Amino acid sequence: MTKFRNIESLGALAGKRVLLRADLNVPMKLDDDGNRVVTDDTRIKSVTPTIMALAEAGARVLVLSHFGRPKGERVPEMSLEPLGQPLANATRLPVSYIDDCIGDEVGEVIDAMEDGAVLLLENVRFYKQETDNDADFAEALAANADFYVNDAFSCCHRAHASTEGIAKILPSAAGLALEKELNALEGALGSPVHPVAALVGGAKVSTKLDVLTNLVEKVDHLIIGGGMANTFLAAQGVDVGASLCEHDLADTAKNILANADKAGCKIHLPSDVVLAKEFAANAENRTSGTDDVASDEMILDVGAASAANVAEALETCKTLIWNGPMGAFEIEPFDAATVTVAKAAGSLTENGTLVSVAGGGDTVAALNHAGVAEQFSHISTAGGAFLEWMEGKELPGVQVLLA
Repeated sequence: MTKFRNIESLGALAGKRVLLRADLNVPMKLDDDGNRVVTDDTRIKSVTPTIMALAEAGARVLVLSHFGRPKGERVPEMSLEPLGQPLANATRLPVSYIDDCIGDEVGEVIDAMEDGAVLLLENVRFYKQETDNDADFAEALAANADFYVNDAFSCCHRAHASTEGIAKILPSAAGLALEKELNALEGALGSPVHPVAALVGGAKVSTKLDVLTNLVEKVDHLIIGGGMANTFLAAQGVDVGASLCEHDLADTAKNILANADKAGCKIHLPSDVVLAKEFAANAENRTSGTDDVASDEMILDVGAASAANVAEALETCKTLIWNGPMGAFEIEPFDAATVTVAKAAGSLTENGTLVSVAGGGDTVAALNHAGVAEQFSHISTAGGAFLEWMEGKELPGVQVLLA
């Protein structure tokens, strides 16, 4: 079991300055008065328990985050100032703001803070040195803090000054959300209870080659859905008609199938599919076997029989990792397979027979659409970091926190 430092390992925090790396890169829009307002506060809620725990321990909490891609320039539309009030609402603590994240002026404000107070620092990516992982910039960030806490798993795959550089300077630890995330991921792929199933969907095999290559060595069942399944079907000689398909990756798909066979990993591909001639909601459609796809038809979902087979396979499993939908879940009726399998997984999890871990933007949206997100053991809102974890890669922001 991988061990990493948590907040408790830092010792007494009363009166200490704790720099907390959060991910406050939240969706925002302009209201009628032209003010930027948050439209999805999921990431704010995620970091709230850590902020409150640090404040209750008497620390001076310095919240650091990026927003957008300002590329080292001060972009007013990417300032974190509008996030002060949403943070205060979520934590029920007063949150002050300063328009920088390094320097003597920031230090003076921190020195004047009361223990248990919260200060929101300005967008760390206003400095190009952040993404360069510049050592001097990391030192400047560290200069105004005694401890460093990372609670932004979604940023851990980046070796930036605020995710890796600073953790090599200050005593550092994982925040509560990151700790929960790492424990869930370790339980799902690091040292899981077998049999393990991985459901990987989405449009293209090319975006998840490393994921598939890693998973066939780690899991007992690999369920492939979405446009990716079409590429595998085509590699086996199936005519997929006008479906989204990467025909140039046929050999790659064959290699993955061969490696899975050697590793004893059972690959699940659809035997029946839902077909339509246009990609539109409630388009005229039909379900057929994979051997009956017309040249002008597109595979837009896995068929009911295949979805039922996947649900049945999950009943034999103890662990599930999910990334990507089974079909074009955004439009009805091509959401049916995703909903069927999601409900099956949610029910098994609720009954205590399955540990289910899911991640990625489309996946979260699909599980919310199916109404089962709260039934899953753990849902990661991280995109790139979750994928790199599935690929078996070391995440720089996590490696520096290992005990």
